Amino acid sequence: MEELARLCGEIREYMVGCCSTNPGHLGSSLGAVELAVALHYVFDTPEDKLVWDVGHQAYAHKIITGRREAFVGNRKKDGISGFPKMAESEYDAFGAGHTSVSISAALGIAEAARMKGEKTNVVAVIGDGAMTGGLAFEGLNNAGALKSNILVILNDNQISIDKNVGALHNYLVKIAVSPIYNKVKKNMWRVLGTGKVRRLAQKFMLSTKLAFMKSGSVFQGLGFRYFGTIDGNDIGELVNTLAHLKNIDGPKLLHISTVKGKGYKPAEANPSVWHAPGKFDVVTGERKVSIGGPLRYQDIFGKTLVELAEANDKIVGITPAMASGCSLTYMMEAFPQRTYDVGIAEQHAVTFSAGLAANGMLPFCNIYSTFMQRAYDSIIHDVALQNLKVIFCLDRGGIVGEDGATHHGAFDLAYFRAVPNITIAAPMNEIELRNMMYSATRPEYGATAIRYPRGNCEGLDWEKEFEFIEPGKGIVVSQGAGVAVLSLGTAGNRVAKAVEKARGEGMEPLHINMRFLKPLDFDLVKYACDRCKTIITVEDGTLNGGLGSAVSEFVASLGRGVKVISLGIPDKFVEQGTVEELISECGYNVDNIYNSIISEK
Repeated sequence: MEELARLCGEIREYMVGCCSTNPGHLGSSLGAVELAVALHYVFDTPEDKLVWDVGHQAYAHKIITGRREAFVGNRKKDGISGFPKMAESEYDAFGAGHTSVSISAALGIAEAARMKGEKTNVVAVIGDGAMTGGLAFEGLNNAGALKSNILVILNDNQISIDKNVGALHNYLVKIAVSPIYNKVKKNMWRVLGTGKVRRLAQKFMLSTKLAFMKSGSVFQGLGFRYFGTIDGNDIGELVNTLAHLKNIDGPKLLHISTVKGKGYKPAEANPSVWHAPGKFDVVTGERKVSIGGPLRYQDIFGKTLVELAEANDKIVGITPAMASGCSLTYMMEAFPQRTYDVGIAEQHAVTFSAGLAANGMLPFCNIYSTFMQRAYDSIIHDVALQNLKVIFCLDRGGIVGEDGATHHGAFDLAYFRAVPNITIAAPMNEIELRNMMYSATRPEYGATAIRYPRGNCEGLDWEKEFEFIEPGKGIVVSQGAGVAVLSLGTAGNRVAKAVEKARGEGMEPLHINMRFLKPLDFDLVKYACDRCKTIITVEDGTLNGGLGSAVSEFVASLGRGVKVISLGIPDKFVEQGTVEELISECGYNVDNIYNSIISEK
């Protein structure tokens, strides 16, 4: 026991040092160091199971489960994942790159152990705002009804990426700061010490907590025994509490309070920035941020939305806990009464947007592509089926880099394409993004999905008058014959470079920027078939069901005998690495496109 506090300090120092040169999700993991150490000290892992949610708070867990040396390659290509991953370690009981999964997964693990007659402790660690997700409540509801033997640890640091929002957050704050209850509890523990008398007192305190708080207990109402709030950065208190809870059967919830960024002053002072700070100087805390250069696509979105909202008082902005990440913060500052951060609740964000649209508003719902997957049913039933005009802006479309398989926006083009009543647009540059956002507000458009990548724009002069883009109409970037390259989205910029390179070899490829996957510009595809014997499609999305599939289907229906080659994300989950490394691996970087063109010479 006496060595644990020193161990926590050593882990923090190592973690900060590694993340200063190899960026990652630092703030959350700094706050959860004592928790990780205490869990592995008290429980018999990996026989006892730990489920981390969100997984980016599990760096200390990784470091003390045989991956200390590998941690220097965290999130790098061919290195370890930035999230728990079952295939990586027997200590990772369940993968969690998205939020709110831990309670349902832990319940499944616990029930499987019960059916097999195994005495296994199962712990779900849920934090960084993940308790606001609907799946977490579904898990709580089922676990409480089944009386399953699981321990849920609510790691409450009052912030996810941005400050937590919502009624549950307010409720947890009320629990944590209830002065009368906490004072009585502290004094009673000091007098009683440990043993049977203290355990009886705990039951008494639990039964009277409602009176002290003057509010109902959400967790007790769902069938959980509630314990807390305790200091989650006090290793001694954590170990003692967990040791007691280990011997209590049934569903239990331990509410702990931690400091995001704990132990590193710059991270404690600004937890939103230090959630994922990039490279920094360990001694000074100065972040190594590039100055100048093009804006990011998310900033173009944020600034353009404010322009549109200034001209149209029906426009509303919605995001599920990604306001700073998607730059909806511009809208929040300009129009706070028309901007909503709904917490980590993607399905709710979509249906809430549908309700706004049903009553005459024009919602711009911004969700990262990978997280939009969680709201697919709402897209179909609540928006498309009712033909409601919701404008979805999908940030992080395509390969995103070091966050890996859980975060790549690989599937949005394919899964939106299957849904009626939705226009699917992908800009080649920042000017097209602005114009697509503007055009989508016009009557010619219904529900629309506009997807764009993570990272910097193309550096164009984007602050121009809006121009209307007719839905489903692409443009010819450069004329040619023999080979046509049809691109969608920012992949077209790689195509332009490859086409230029091929022209140096005496070829004259035709390059078409399709701009829309749905409706597809059939006239331009026919034009390519008339002039070329080969069509190459390029997209920053899965090849199954995307642009390549759409063009192949249409070309086959024409019976022209034109060859179609499709480049994009293959039928596999792509792991972590830099964007360029992964695009090269997937086969659609500039050289791959160029080689595909000249092979048809």
